[in-house]
Amino acid sequence: MKIYIIDDDITVVKMLENIIEDNDLGTMCGYELDGNKGLSEITTLEPDIVLVDLLMPERDGISLAKEFKDKNDKPSFIMISQVSSKSMISKAYMEGIDFFINKPINVIEVSTVIRNITEKINYRKTLNNIQNLIYRDSSSTNAVNIPAENRIKKIQLILNRLGMSGEKGEKEILAICNYLIVNSRNMSDLNIKDLCKMLSPNSRNMEQRIRRAVSKGLTNLAYLGIEDYMNDIFIMYSNSLFNFEDVKAQMDRIRGKNKFGGKINIKKFIDGLIINS
Repeated sequence: MKIYIIDDDITVVKMLENIIEDNDLGTMCGYELDGNKGLSEITTLEPDIVLVDLLMPERDGISLAKEFKDKNDKPSFIMISQVSSKSMISKAYMEGIDFFINKPINVIEVSTVIRNITEKINYRKTLNNIQNLIYRDSSSTNAVNIPAENRIKKIQLILNRLGMSGEKGEKEILAICNYLIVNSRNMSDLNIKDLCKMLSPNSRNMEQRIRRAVSKGLTNLAYLGIEDYMNDIFIMYSNSLFNFEDVKAQMDRIRGKNKFGGKINIKKFIDGLIINS
């Protein structure tokens, strides 16, 4: 992984650089003390991961990440900050930040977060490579073998982390994930209704069970965020399985701040499960 650092404190930059090199977390491709100059270098160097300070003069970390929010193949942004304001952290997630690291810098936290991000990037690249291979060789008789059983076990673990084990829709979610993995497909060109029709004689009930299960996962994740905004499970899945805006809306509903909670996006949820598997 190519890693780039933007922080106006050279001491922090050197500390992070030493942690990355000593723990073999990736290759440093550069650093910058100024946010505007860093923006230009990220565009040129195309790093996989950017460690960026939240509070900097000229251009802060949130506005920098926002520049890449809607771009394809954008780097993963890890925010470094002493700020503990939940509203500020919420804003950062909504603008494209993937993870948070608290100052003062902790070697174990930095290593864990970068390894989690690296694993996520590698899964995404592998999935894209498989899909591209299939599209190029769609007329070939050679099948692409995928270790579906192992990936389904990991998806079961994710559902368990979200408190969804035992929900009636859990088996249906696993059935859809298994179908997509075995057939090397994703949800971008499929319809949840059509999938349910293929996999169940009672497709409407299947879809309803899936929606209830995913809604349960959203609610459980929102409760985790209320209890601990920096909870590892909350950080890992609030942006990859759901839209963070919806997780925050669900949190506000639980707190009694809003009448309406967050919405679920089954396509995003299932694609997120497969990418994280």
